[in-house]
Amino acid sequence: MKILIVSPEVSPYAKTTGLADVAGMLARSLRKLGHDARLIMPCYKNVDDNGFSLRKGRKSIEVHIDGTPQKGLLRQTLLEGVPVYFIENRDYFHRDGLYGNGKGEYADNAQRFGFFCHAVLQLLRRMDFRPDVLHLHGWQTGLIPVLLRTNLKGDPFYAQMSTLFTLHDLDKTGQFPIADLDGLGLDPAEPDYSGLALNGGICFLRGGLLFADQINTLSETYRDELHSTAFAGEFAPLLRRRSASFHGVLNGIDTRCWDPSLDMHINRPFNVENLNGKKANKRALQKETGLALEPLVPLVGLVSPLTREKGCDILVAAADRLLERGMQVIVAGQGDEALEEKLRVLGERRPERIRVFLTDEQGLARRIFAGSDIFLMPSRHEPCGREQIVALRYGSVPVVHRTGGLNDTIIDIDERPRQGNGFVFDQPTPEAMLAALDRALNAYENRRQWLKLVKRGMTQDFSWTGAAEKYVELYRKSMESPRQQP
Repeated sequence: MKILIVSPEVSPYAKTTGLADVAGMLARSLRKLGHDARLIMPCYKNVDDNGFSLRKGRKSIEVHIDGTPQKGLLRQTLLEGVPVYFIENRDYFHRDGLYGNGKGEYADNAQRFGFFCHAVLQLLRRMDFRPDVLHLHGWQTGLIPVLLRTNLKGDPFYAQMSTLFTLHDLDKTGQFPIADLDGLGLDPAEPDYSGLALNGGICFLRGGLLFADQINTLSETYRDELHSTAFAGEFAPLLRRRSASFHGVLNGIDTRCWDPSLDMHINRPFNVENLNGKKANKRALQKETGLALEPLVPLVGLVSPLTREKGCDILVAAADRLLERGMQVIVAGQGDEALEEKLRVLGERRPERIRVFLTDEQGLARRIFAGSDIFLMPSRHEPCGREQIVALRYGSVPVVHRTGGLNDTIIDIDERPRQGNGFVFDQPTPEAMLAALDRALNAYENRRQWLKLVKRGMTQDFSWTGAAEKYVELYRKSMESPRQQP
């Protein structure tokens, strides 16, 4: 199968979110399964600034945006055997920041990514590659299925191309003034474009969700949650309408990157067969953070953006009662200033029990995964979640709120003793979180059973192979789908 993964960012070339990791890992995993998977993205300024060597191509196209011809040049490299294409337009992409700068989002993002969508489709005619499926990521690619089903619907070159659109989250949806429509090569009088309308403007994300042959999000539970207005807001009716072609696929993690037996950032490597290194990492983490070197006191870690969405206000509200339980706590992350300040004050008030580090430094995060006994994730919403999977792999037992990908990866040990790998609470409240932590602390006292729980989590398979196989199933569904119309 020939698959072109279209993404606004791909790691290691450009990254602001986990979307970049998903695109790169999925392409590599698909090729290992025998499929011809390739990547295409904008050629941002930092791609050149970071010294990536790209082959200059001779293929170029021209797209009229707001009546002005904009040239797109195709460049190329390889990522572990995966062909990666870059669309270069220095006016649109040779800037500091992918989507904005310190002053906010770029005012011409509709034009920038409208150009990108047009350019991807036009350059396919110039490339020696005609994909069976276009796998589209993020609102920035949302016009591609729109163009295929409207402007290009009678063109035989594109007739057999299918689309899968992946919804990563609803934080950014690509909403712009209705006046931008005409300048993007879309006739405002065309009835089919009415599906793009939202709040008096146009919405790129809505285009992807409405016009793609199949759509998916990052876990089955999050997919179900998005049918609710409480989770998806104004997008919920559309997602309910497309329920038969809306799927959930849990992302994997890069098991080479997240491997405690090879991790150079931790104090001592370890694996499921020899957990002595886990004990050494706990001691080293206590020493590094200034906590008492108490091997038998449970050490709880939290690595997260410090936001309400991630449930950090729940931690703050429960903090005094939590610290009365005799555990040690280490928090690392950045986010909401008010929550940062509350956590900072808490750390200064109870330094013998809780240490707070207002940093996203990855080395510290890895040492918290390796040294903690329990990993806390009280997120209100979590489309997929990576930290709980990494925690399992590093022998830290997760305590999580039952939502999204957390529900799909963490099985409560008390509900299913033979399959359980953590502790789950149902309501995002301090009381529910503390009750789950109490169950974890009680289990921790039984060292033999706790060790069994730790090893069960460490041996679970969350590699990208399983996710890639599920995506192949969705590609086949998209190829078999009747062409989606609004």
